[in-house]
Amino acid sequence: MKKILVPTDFSLQAENALKVAAQLAKKHKSEIYLLHMLELPLNLVDPSNSGGDLPESLYFMKLARKRFEEVLSADYLKGIVVYETVLFQEAFDGIMDAAAKHKVDLVVMGSHGASGFKEMFIGSNTEKVVRSSNIPVLVIKDEHKKFVVKNFVFATDFSNEAKVPFKEAIIFANKMGAKIHLLFVNTASNFLTSAEAHGVMNKFIKGIELENYSLNIYNDTSVEKGILNFAQFIDADLIGMATHGRKGLSHFFNGSISEDLVNHSKRPVITFKI
Repeated sequence: MKKILVPTDFSLQAENALKVAAQLAKKHKSEIYLLHMLELPLNLVDPSNSGGDLPESLYFMKLARKRFEEVLSADYLKGIVVYETVLFQEAFDGIMDAAAKHKVDLVVMGSHGASGFKEMFIGSNTEKVVRSSNIPVLVIKDEHKKFVVKNFVFATDFSNEAKVPFKEAIIFANKMGAKIHLLFVNTASNFLTSAEAHGVMNKFIKGIELENYSLNIYNDTSVEKGILNFAQFIDADLIGMATHGRKGLSHFFNGSISEDLVNHSKRPVITFKI
């Protein structure tokens, strides 16, 4: 975890994400790439297209630089190498391009359910970032003065393709010193007996090095509710899951479960690409 990307719109939610990233950076001696996107009309980005006003685009750039100076002066960033970048791009494209360019290991971004990051992180942008990122995405909502992960719930359908993201989740859990709680949610439409579910889970983890973990079956009316209710039941610090890119989530996680969890969970959520 040497490079952490934090997209920001300078909101309170973005600052909450940056504070968590700062704690991770200090613990793992990481660098932070702080990214702000200016989604300006094309004529302001390239005045030659429509006879636009270059001074206006420079004004927005200077305003962003001023906000960066304010953020970088925060005590919680002292001792951390922070690179600030302003891009004239749409949010999703800017995040993906910056993550690839700097070869970051983790994206940490803020959200406040359906009302946070109105321009950057809800609707299609949330879905695109969470589902399409090839690197783990950690979504933070509230302020965490001490971001400690002792209990980490990882929900999966236990398919073979979910093993790769699960191994990534194990690495993350080990770095955080967390116990990983592997979760199968039993629903009426995808019901397994306890014996069948345990058989599936034991087959899934066979050959995978695991030390601090538990296997769990939780019955609920939907996968999303099962994950949220189980996380509440054990007072989890973090919820993890595998995403399946633009194809949606595989089998067990169908529809928009990743976006729903990010919007509805009060706890931090981390996603790993299949």
